[in-house]
Amino acid sequence: MTVSTFRTQAGHMARTALGAVLGLSLAGAVIFQPVQAFAQATAAAATPVPAARVVARAEGAGPALWAIRDADSTIYLFGTVHVLRPTTAWGSARVDAAFASADDVWFEVSNPDDQAAIVPVIQQYGVSPDRPLSSLLTAEELTDLNAAAAAAGLTAAQIDPFRPWLAAVTLSLAPMVKAGYDPQSGVERILKARADAAGTPVHGFETLDKQIGIIAGMSEADQLDFLRATLEAYDEATTELDAMVNTWAAGDLDAFEKISVDEMRDEAPAVYQALLVQRNTDWAGQIQTLLAGSGTAFIAVGAAHLAGDDSVQEILADRGVAVTREE
Repeated sequence: MTVSTFRTQAGHMARTALGAVLGLSLAGAVIFQPVQAFAQATAAAATPVPAARVVARAEGAGPALWAIRDADSTIYLFGTVHVLRPTTAWGSARVDAAFASADDVWFEVSNPDDQAAIVPVIQQYGVSPDRPLSSLLTAEELTDLNAAAAAAGLTAAQIDPFRPWLAAVTLSLAPMVKAGYDPQSGVERILKARADAAGTPVHGFETLDKQIGIIAGMSEADQLDFLRATLEAYDEATTELDAMVNTWAAGDLDAFEKISVDEMRDEAPAVYQALLVQRNTDWAGQIQTLLAGSGTAFIAVGAAHLAGDDSVQEILADRGVAVTREE
């Protein structure tokens, strides 16, 4: 295998792993919470809620925004990135106006930063001392795992009881935190602070328990494939996330879809179905229920859910609900 071929394959793996992790709003909470707490089964203090703040304006039109309208309802759809560098410019007057007009705000989960709620669920679904990673991976894979764990500030003994999905989530995002990506700068954290400051009600399409259960419910074989992809792509993760964020912030839907969605669909179909297709289908039904009511709602979910042939918009369109991109 040539060096260029290896790098290309590593890039594919990185995009697959990142697309999967960034499909979960809980990812930011998982990596913000010191992972040693999960391994040691200890409770954690609540994460401080960030103060509402102004985000630097994106160049050009900024991230994409869609709208659904009928006689008495307006529903905005906005794709997010759950972890960002504090300096990422993604603000736009269009998004600000839509958000300010909302009677209600919807996220994937209403409380992604509630550590008191996350820790016991992670302990329930994410740790399996009876099937440690050391019993599931080859010697070579264990060497890679332990090296990645050490880079993330964990020992081999701490990560060994993790189920494969939790190890994959943790190790996918650890290098990004070191590169300056911060869950506190993620879009949901900022928008939730704005909603709280304005007194706007916040809702979630899912509970934390359900969201974690989706990925934890994958077969062990699929979880191991996810972990292996993460380990193979570890060194490429930050570069690939930079590319994802740049296309998202520029509103370049075709490029974002290719990087974040197409790779996951082709390389990890089980993860793609579990994290995107099934959830998008569920959310589309909930959006139709909202549309049957009245008022204005602002929905902010991971951008991967709003890209590709199985996006929320495409599912709604197949059901006869018109979704238009705001220009």
